[in-house]
Amino acid sequence: MNAPAAALLPSDTPLLQYWQQQLIDLLQQQPADDDGAHDLSHFHRVWAAARQILQQHSSADALVVLAACYLHDLVNLPKNHPQREQASRMAAAKAGPLLHAAGFPADKLDGVAHAIEAHSFSANITPRTLEAQIVQDADRMDALGAIGLARMFYTSGRMGRQLAHPDDPLASTRPLDDREYALDHIEVKLEKLPGMMQTAAGRAMAEERLQRLQAFRQQFVEEWLAR
Repeated sequence: MNAPAAALLPSDTPLLQYWQQQLIDLLQQQPADDDGAHDLSHFHRVWAAARQILQQHSSADALVVLAACYLHDLVNLPKNHPQREQASRMAAAKAGPLLHAAGFPADKLDGVAHAIEAHSFSANITPRTLEAQIVQDADRMDALGAIGLARMFYTSGRMGRQLAHPDDPLASTRPLDDREYALDHIEVKLEKLPGMMQTAAGRAMAEERLQRLQAFRQQFVEEWLAR
């Protein structure tokens, strides 16, 4: 008996393949950003996560999701920037004219703009569309798992934070403070992400990745306190 044919992935259609390359070209025309946690590889990973979620949501507009995945960080402000919570709105405002000039379907521009605006944790905008829910879930997925850990420590290092509290890395007898200690960020924010996912597929993926974070943290603490 022959195995069933593989499901057609959203990026397998010629239209999406075309626009994915157009979006990559557009990004490469923007001023260089030295933030390695929000580079082109990040956008590829967000789209890859969104593709998985789209398999459970065939009614979603994959082209809107694709565009928002690649352009959601067109304006990328540091986490400690005073206008950080406005960055996603700025990104949406910048993306619209760029997409219009590139010939992107005009009837999809508002959907892309909302998905970009709503992806941000800092902006705290509730996603009103399925496409925005998928983009938000996919972007947050990149904060979890092995790459999420790498991004966490990379970003914390850029901001001058310590790896962990020298004597109490799990904050057993002190308040959590992820502005001072990178490891605290797992409990302060990352452990909450699975419960905040908008889609069932996103929650399942996030729970699996969170288990990797928690296993790493246990190993980290054992080595950190081995004196």
